[in-house]
Amino acid sequence: MKKAIIIANGQVVKPPNLKNYITSSAIIIAADGGIHNCISLGIRPNIIIGDLDSIEVRKIEEYWDAGVQIIQYPTHKDETDLELALHHTKEIGVCEVILLGGLGARWDMTIANILLIAHPQYKDMNILILDGTQELFILRAGLHSIVHGHPGGLISLIPIAGDVTGIVTSGLEYPLNDETLQYGTARGVSNVFTQEQAQIFITQGVLLCVINRGENG
Repeated sequence: MKKAIIIANGQVVKPPNLKNYITSSAIIIAADGGIHNCISLGIRPNIIIGDLDSIEVRKIEEYWDAGVQIIQYPTHKDETDLELALHHTKEIGVCEVILLGGLGARWDMTIANILLIAHPQYKDMNILILDGTQELFILRAGLHSIVHGHPGGLISLIPIAGDVTGIVTSGLEYPLNDETLQYGTARGVSNVFTQEQAQIFITQGVLLCVINRGENG
């Protein structure tokens, strides 16, 4: 299974277990200005992709000379640099993506990035946003998902594309038994793990799952 680490241009709160995600086989991609986050994290990318308007020409040349693949797009484009990076991972057959720098700094970009990972075109990819001790990912209908945590840890289930129906959960303090979480409500926020793992099934809809591993988890 191909794995990629995408580093975007948002704020990066370094996850305490980041080194566990960056393996020798992982493809590291800087989405344009994400190269600055790469530098601050001490990570060298394999690929830099975007319109490159956030990087000095001198730095681009240095990375090119060092063997880093540079994929440049026109400044006037319909996609964000992160979207281009996700497109590229899909094209090269990546199944698992870890995303850093996808949140913070700008609310419009933050919201767009969360919605982006929920897009149907990425339904066959596992995309995980890391932000410090928080993890964000998508749960889709028809799958029995197992989510790992620790007793007392916080987990939120948030409808992201309309009402989510037929939700069945186990391993959580506030269980759902063939119930609906309505879009635009906060009922699924701040649930609590009662076991080392929770099981979640959805009949219809899309959930954003947020785990905060800094809260007893």
